[in-house]
Amino acid sequence: MIGSLVRESARAWLASGREAIVVEVVGARGSVPRGTGTRMLVDATTTLGTIGGGHLELKAIAAARAMLARGERARREDRHALGPSLGQCCGGAVTLAFASLDAVALADWPASEPLLSLQLHGAGHVGRAIATLLATLEVHVDWFDEREEEFPPTTDLGSAWPAHIQRIGGDTIEREVRRAPPGAFYLVLTHEHALDERITEAILRRGDFAFCGLIGSRTKRAKFVRRFEARGVAASAIERMTCPIGVPGIECKAPEIIAAAVVAQLLQLARERSGEPSPLSDRGVPSAR
Repeated sequence: MIGSLVRESARAWLASGREAIVVEVVGARGSVPRGTGTRMLVDATTTLGTIGGGHLELKAIAAARAMLARGERARREDRHALGPSLGQCCGGAVTLAFASLDAVALADWPASEPLLSLQLHGAGHVGRAIATLLATLEVHVDWFDEREEEFPPTTDLGSAWPAHIQRIGGDTIEREVRRAPPGAFYLVLTHEHALDERITEAILRRGDFAFCGLIGSRTKRAKFVRRFEARGVAASAIERMTCPIGVPGIECKAPEIIAAAVVAQLLQLARERSGEPSPLSDRGVPSAR
């Protein structure tokens, strides 16, 4: 569970009177699993989030639960050398803070900026699978389908839709595209090729998109390109349209696998735009264009 989602869970736990400990990485030196500011929630039976797993996290959970059992409320810090004391290969050192979940701890917990802002067009099988994966990430998603009844009441896993996935019905597609912020990401995968074409053209004419992904084959791309060229859409915008979508090398038509490949592509491109090196690129996966 990503940081802002853990934070929202912390808010709900506090409102319900649920006793818990916030474990935070407040110091990190050398090679460590997670950086400063990373938090997890621990109560007597449940943990949310992660400070990196392994022996460090096991010890942190045990320490947090010991605090709860003793009724301890005072904030404390522990420093761990990952190699010598815990036998972890990272070799760095981490300082953890343990604090009771209260209004002060929540106020000190900053909200995270979304990794990306996405317009997702289409609530069919692939759209649902993509939205289910994005429900677990720190992203902002406006999810559109003119068939409001197609939006499922829960994710494919049966969980409630989080607040950052906004389901929007109606047929004012071009207006919704115009309302997106500059640098937005777009995925177009509706139930009709004509509708796909309409939405994609509106996106390309904006020109300021970070990513315009259109579901379909290379044949579909070629047909759309010819039509866009005939209608005077800028060649530079057309060239940036991605179709087919998904990181290269994953050849499968199952919605869940398509979704995994597409979400990996979105994360890779969002990381590139942030100026950080992409883990996918580090592993030899080329940037998707």
